Amino acid sequence: MNDRTELSAFLKSRRARLRPEDVGLRDYGGLRRVAGLRREELARLAGVSIAHYTRLEQGKGDSVSDDILDAVGSALRLDTDELAYLHRIARPPLSCEVTADSSDVPPGFRYLLESFVMTPALVVGRHTQIIGWNQLAVAVFGDFPALPEHRRTFTHLLFTEPHLLRTGWEWAAREQVAHLRVLLGRYRGDSGLAAHIDDMRDLSPEFARMWAEHPVAQVRSRTYVLHHPIVGELTLHGELITLPDEPSCCGLDLFAAEPGSASEQALRKLASL
Repeated sequence: MNDRTELSAFLKSRRARLRPEDVGLRDYGGLRRVAGLRREELARLAGVSIAHYTRLEQGKGDSVSDDILDAVGSALRLDTDELAYLHRIARPPLSCEVTADSSDVPPGFRYLLESFVMTPALVVGRHTQIIGWNQLAVAVFGDFPALPEHRRTFTHLLFTEPHLLRTGWEWAAREQVAHLRVLLGRYRGDSGLAAHIDDMRDLSPEFARMWAEHPVAQVRSRTYVLHHPIVGELTLHGELITLPDEPSCCGLDLFAAEPGSASEQALRKLASL
């Protein structure tokens, strides 16, 4: 997996999902040799030369201006996360983006985790590795300390333990894959992240299928309906708080139940245990 190949595959995937009628072009019928828009159609919509766009789709984005990337993104109807990803992978990685990974949780974060008595809380690293947790998170999601370190990731939880989610597995799994691609753009040159993605592609056919579709979306708010062996159905609302200035981790993942709900009572029971 390299930047040029990723840029080329991403642009082709986004061009393939658009039909002429989606963007106001006439389709004169007949068999189209490519799925979606042709290169010349996309270039015309973006207001750039076919030569410019072809070079970009070949993975040669170094000399392309931000204005051209914005125009191509608009023609491809990219959302905010996808456009940010396009800008990142079209440029050489900044030196500050290629930093050593770390599994160290700063002491202040450890104190913060344990202060969340009714909130399952995790500290997650740059490839969704779970590097910190409180006791309630262990009670809800599983025994993280007992897992091999290389399998102690949110991606592994979703793709190797799908029974944890009572409903919505496909949506949650796809969201996780999309989030990994955001991280791939943010932490360019991170060998640990690239290795994690390659391992998951080998481990899970479902992950490989979703990854090949090139979803891109930053994980923010989401809702999980879990099947817990002790308290039964458990609905949790998650918020990932990004930590851009903390080199050892990329986010604080917090989960809460609706006040007064059966899930809140279930959390209280788990906390008491």
